[in-house]
Amino acid sequence: MAPPALSVVVPAYNEAPVLQAFHRRLEAVMQRLGMSWEVVYVDDGSSDGTLDLLLALKAARPEVAVVALSRNFGKEAALTAGLDHARATDAIIVIDADLQDPPEVIPDLVAAWREGVDVAYAQRRSRAGETWLKRTTASAFYRVMQRLGGPVRMPADTGDFRLMSRRAVDALLQLRERHRFMKGLFAWVGFPSRAVLYDRDPRAAGSTKWNYRRLWTLSLEGITSFTTFPLRVATWLGLATAAFALVFGGWVVLKALLYGNPVPGYPSLMTVVLLLGGVQLVTLGVIGEYLGRVFNETKGRPLYVVGRHLPSGRPED
Repeated sequence: MAPPALSVVVPAYNEAPVLQAFHRRLEAVMQRLGMSWEVVYVDDGSSDGTLDLLLALKAARPEVAVVALSRNFGKEAALTAGLDHARATDAIIVIDADLQDPPEVIPDLVAAWREGVDVAYAQRRSRAGETWLKRTTASAFYRVMQRLGGPVRMPADTGDFRLMSRRAVDALLQLRERHRFMKGLFAWVGFPSRAVLYDRDPRAAGSTKWNYRRLWTLSLEGITSFTTFPLRVATWLGLATAAFALVFGGWVVLKALLYGNPVPGYPSLMTVVLLLGGVQLVTLGVIGEYLGRVFNETKGRPLYVVGRHLPSGRPED
């Protein structure tokens, strides 16, 4: 079977309540484009029947491909697996299955790509269905990454939903680091890009898998993967503490010469000890974050393990 012009990569983890509705809308959109296409669903170790639904879709529709990972490896690894198995010759589209990113935006991404850009990314005009706290923290994170990322300019209010040309995807797939922050990697490879504005919808069914603990972990991945700024902060903090200790020590000596040396106060002693101990622990923690990433990279383990792969096309193809 000849490879399709377009591939749609859809990572899925416990998305059984919304999968059928998502595929109906995606299928209607892709058929209107008039291009050969496939959709690569990646089951990231789901436990709610997601894989069974995907296998049923595969049996009924030849454009469906299924990549079932051996366990839950996380969205970034699942997304990489989908890109690895996408067969498109022209472009690959990445979208989530929860219908917060409407498939109806895909024609706008394709139109931008046809005008000559390699990357057309969907930029959120609004974030319906999200709490004020999540919107505020997400906005703050994007602004921080834009300031700290150096030459890597990650666009604000932009998730994974995008279209990438084949050459952009091939460049992206050369980056095999284990600690993956895909939004940053998308920006790192470069190539001409354009924003396509859209309004994000509330989640169609089920519940989000991104609690604040996971979002915090993802934020740390993004910051430590693309900047050494935290290490510089630790250095500045150490210098500032040393300067403070020098000034404070001079003041103690001067006070003893001028006014004698009464019994030292317990509160001031504990304050200095706790301050220095806190600075040391924070610095060690920052160093440990980077050292842990180096340790994981040196082991050279694969990003994911495929338990089952059913490519698109009919069995006789």
